[in-house]
Amino acid sequence: MKAAIWLIGLLSLPAISQADTDRDEALPGLKRAATYYRETVAFQGGYVYYYSPDLSKRLGEGVATATEVWVQPPGTPAVGRAFLKAFAATDDRYYLEAALEAGNALRYGQLESGGWRNSIDFDPAGPRIDQYRNGKGKGKNFSSLDDDITQSALRFLIELDEATGRQDAAIREAVQYGLERLLAAQFPNGAFPQGWNAPVEKRPALPASFPEYDWKTEGRIKNYWDHYTLNDGAAGAITDLLITAHDTYGEPQFLDALTKLGDFLIQAQLPEPQRGWAQQYGPEMHPIWARAFEPPAVSGRESEDAMIALLKIAARTGEKRFLEPVVPGVKYLESSLLPDGQLARYYELETNRPLYMQRSGGGYELTYDDSNLPDHYGWKNSPQLELIKEAYRSLAVSGNLDGVFQSPVPDERMIREILFHLDDKGGWLTKHEPDGPRLVGQPKFQPGEEYLSSAVFVENVTALARFLGR
Repeated sequence: MKAAIWLIGLLSLPAISQADTDRDEALPGLKRAATYYRETVAFQGGYVYYYSPDLSKRLGEGVATATEVWVQPPGTPAVGRAFLKAFAATDDRYYLEAALEAGNALRYGQLESGGWRNSIDFDPAGPRIDQYRNGKGKGKNFSSLDDDITQSALRFLIELDEATGRQDAAIREAVQYGLERLLAAQFPNGAFPQGWNAPVEKRPALPASFPEYDWKTEGRIKNYWDHYTLNDGAAGAITDLLITAHDTYGEPQFLDALTKLGDFLIQAQLPEPQRGWAQQYGPEMHPIWARAFEPPAVSGRESEDAMIALLKIAARTGEKRFLEPVVPGVKYLESSLLPDGQLARYYELETNRPLYMQRSGGGYELTYDDSNLPDHYGWKNSPQLELIKEAYRSLAVSGNLDGVFQSPVPDERMIREILFHLDDKGGWLTKHEPDGPRLVGQPKFQPGEEYLSSAVFVENVTALARFLGR
């Protein structure tokens, strides 16, 4: 009889679901991963891209010194934002303190010009030290908008300012200083350069056009970085930053800057028959050379980024004119897909032939042949055209982009997989495979060699935080 009573009592207890079990495991797993990265992997609150398991090898875009951290994603701002997501999901101040350490690392390396370069060295005699605002640096003072460097730093610091209740005066001051100088770097036509060390010059606003000279041999501009650029997702990263600033502070200058950027993107769309965008433009709005392997051309990757930026700008401003370039842009790129369904990074001006580069005599040579491409660059990309069309339809139907650019909340299976691969130290080790994800920077890990990746840390911590915060 006692056994029966015990059984009835057990059956009356609330069922423990797999989701409850996963949550109970996710909380300590998240804390273990964050503790290891913050207390063992970090240097002065900052991070690089990759580490050997014993942390003796530290890599950004090249070997990092023992006192150097990286700004360019997936470096310090990316890791800091993952900590903020963990704080938002758990309300555990441990994660906010970790994010503040990352924010103060960035604050140390903020340049006098207001932004950041790709790394920060805490050694005043370091080989890549720059002209920091704190007076502990020297050398270059070029704030970079390439590869989401300054944008990611400022976006994280804005989110950190908000998470602290705007009570950290030093973080707030760094944000204000950086945003003021970013806006001073916007050209009157709404474009941004690849970077700046002073306010930009005034120029007339012109529509994009094809150069009338032989672009293969003429019209090179040595300091291309001072001119209008869309390279490496610059338009999208600046758009996201300005939206974050406007969301957080509500000040009209951020919406004004966003609107001006949209005006530039409309002007930068090339004429028929190639209704795409180039990586960079000169003062006359002709596509121009950048690095030796970056020719004047229509760029598949940058064209998609420009359209995504325009969609977000249209959603924020409510102005339909920012949608007008999207349909011809999508149709052009769909007509330009390679036989395998990918987009070439470059399409030759006017002929629209896919354009590549090959190594030649210590330099690069233009070619239509894709059989021997250098492996340091993304010459082909998977298209995002279906995502762009979905966003366009969402705006047409509902007037917003809610959920379009967000990945789904991780399910229990994904969480179990993430936790399964978390080692006893609290790290996720990745084995380098020749056919696996392309590692950014040099030198590479050897095939079969294991390493810690900040990108993996950010992805997994973000997934755990989204799961816990759902």
